[in-house]
This record gives sequence, structure tokens and C-alpha cells, in this order.
Amino acid sequence: MNALSLIANTQRLIAAGDIVAAEAALVELADTEGDHALMVVLEQLPPKDILAVIRQYDNSKQSVVNLLVTPEQFARAVVIEKQYKDLSRTHLRGMVNSIVFREDSDPVEFLNAIGDLEGGSEALADYFSEKWSRMEAFAGSGSFDTDEDDGEILSETALLANAYVKPRVDEDEVADQDWMQLAWLLRHDCPDLFVEVLLVLRAKARAHDAGQGDEAQAGDDDGKVETGDTDRGRATPAALEADEESAI
Repeated sequence: MNALSLIANTQRLIAAGDIVAAEAALVELADTEGDHALMVVLEQLPPKDILAVIRQYDNSKQSVVNLLVTPEQFARAVVIEKQYKDLSRTHLRGMVNSIVFREDSDPVEFLNAIGDLEGGSEALADYFSEKWSRMEAFAGSGSFDTDEDDGEILSETALLANAYVKPRVDEDEVADQDWMQLAWLLRHDCPDLFVEVLLVLRAKARAHDAGQGDEAQAGDDDGKVETGDTDRGRATPAALEADEESAI
């Protein structure tokens, strides 16, 4: 099967909801023609179709697609994941951990690629949505220990200043290939994006407190609402092509 036929077949299977068969076709290509052939096909698949495959796999069941998707391809997929309306964020966290922390990858490349896209900070805020109080503690004290948190919400100016201070905990203390390590890398290597994510989480909390539904919920933390308003803290919609929702 040539590349164009494989792409058409993969898209047909995804549109029909048969993700397992679509992933199997891509795996067969890699097995028969090599990883480079699969990477060429992935470059031609729209983000919504790549997303349909990679969100079904995590560290417990890897896919060759997860191992080969580039930071840019992954970022374009991540920013439209919210279209699935998975309020538990289970698939989002699973695919982020599986791909960003895959062997021989540079997690910071993935973070930068996500941060470069409109909707990227919102996608990362969704990833951290259940850990808001821990993220605020980390922003304020450099530790994830909420017992050290005095309950004060840092102003945006203080948040920006703190983000450039070395965290109190070392990476090897939180090297769990999960949210703590990702938060550490975000603050240590991408401080501006770290601040952006915190502000989006706060905006989601304000929206939730205003009764705008579960989609605005910032996680399991209550009572921490920033009083100031800022454009940087507003959740922004991902930039989608007109047909991005068609396969979801």
C-alpha cells in the first residue's frame, strides 16, 4: 500500500471509530518499511487523526506512533484534545506522560512546542487541573508541600519574579515522569510558560466560581481566586482548522 492509500485508509478507519485498526495499519507500515516511512505518513496526517491514535495509548500500552510523533505534531494534537470533552483528563495526562517522557526525548522540546501554539497554555492547565493547590505552592515556595503554603496568592508580578528563582526541590526528587516532574521542568526551563499556565488555572477557577460549568473547573482546590484581571490569564480557544472536529 502506498503512502497516499495508507493515509486515506487510516483516516477512513479513524472516522469510523476503529482506532485499533488504524494504529495497526501504521504499525505495519513501520514494521515493513521502517520508522522513516511512518514518520513521512505522520507528517501528512491532520492533527485530529494523530490525536485520535495517540490518546488511546499511555505508558501501560505503548504505540509506535507515540514513540515517533515529533514535538510539533504532538503539540498540534494536544491543543485540540479538549474537543473530546474528557473532564477527567485521563487521556490527556496519559498521552502527555507517555510521549513527553519517552526514552531519549527532550521533554523541554515538547513543552516549548506546546507553548508556542495558541491554546497551548490552556492544554497544559488542563493537564494540571487536579493539582492546582500544589502548583500554587510550588510557584510560591519552590516546593510542592502545601503545608508550607500560607494561602496567599502571588500577584502576577511576584509570580513572574518567583518563576525565575531556582526551585527548592531538585529534579531528581520529583523524577516521577508525571505531573511533578513536568511542573519542575516547566518552571525551571520555561518560566514564562509556567506563569501562563498558573494564570490560566486561576482564570478557570474564577469561571468555575462564577458557575460556568465543569469545563471551567480548575481541579480539587477551592478558595484561591486572583482578584486582578489580565489578558494572559484568560483561557483561549485552540486555533483549529474548519474540519478539526469532524473526526472527534
